Amino acid sequence: MNHVPSKIFLTKGTGVHKDKLASFELALRQAGIEKCNLVYVSSIFPPECKMVSREKGVLELKAGQITFCVMARSETNEPNRLVSAAIGLALPADKQNYGYLSEHHAHGETAEKSGDYAEDLAATMLATTLGVDFDSNLAWDERKQLYVQNENIYKTTNICQSAQGNKDGLWTTVIAAAVFLE
Repeated sequence: MNHVPSKIFLTKGTGVHKDKLASFELALRQAGIEKCNLVYVSSIFPPECKMVSREKGVLELKAGQITFCVMARSETNEPNRLVSAAIGLALPADKQNYGYLSEHHAHGETAEKSGDYAEDLAATMLATTLGVDFDSNLAWDERKQLYVQNENIYKTTNICQSAQGNKDGLWTTVIAAAVFLE
C-alpha cells in the first residue's frame, strides 16, 4: 500500500463525562471526527498536500472509514487541573518537499504555551531537515523570526485545545488533530 494523502485539515475538541472513554468520544464529536476509525501516524506533512478548512474536511469523511491522523490528547479528572493538546505545523516553501507535524500533550500549560511549543517542535524539525542554521537556545519568538525570514520555510502554525478539569471531578478530555484525506 502506497497511500499519500492529498489533503489535510486541523481540528480540536473538548469532552466532559463521568466515564473517561465517553469524555474522549465527546471531544471527537466536537472535533467532527467521531465517526471515523482513527489510525495515529507520525509527523510528516506530505509533499504537495493541500490544507483545507475543518468544515470542508469534515464533509469528506464517511462513517466507518479508516482515517489517518496525527493526534494530541490530554485528560484529567482532577478538578480545575489545566490540560492542553496541540498540533504544530511547519511547511517548506518548496511544496515538492515534505513538512512536519508535531503533537504536544500537557498539564498545567495554557493553550498559547502549548500551541507555541508544538509549533516550535515542528519548525525545528523542518529547519534541521532543510539545514537552516539557528541557535536552539534562542527563545521561540526569536527563532520564529529567523524561520519566517528564511526562504526555505513557508509557514508555521498550530492548533491547540485546552480546558480546566471539571469542578466536580468528571473526566475532561482535550484533543487536537491533523486529519489526512485522499
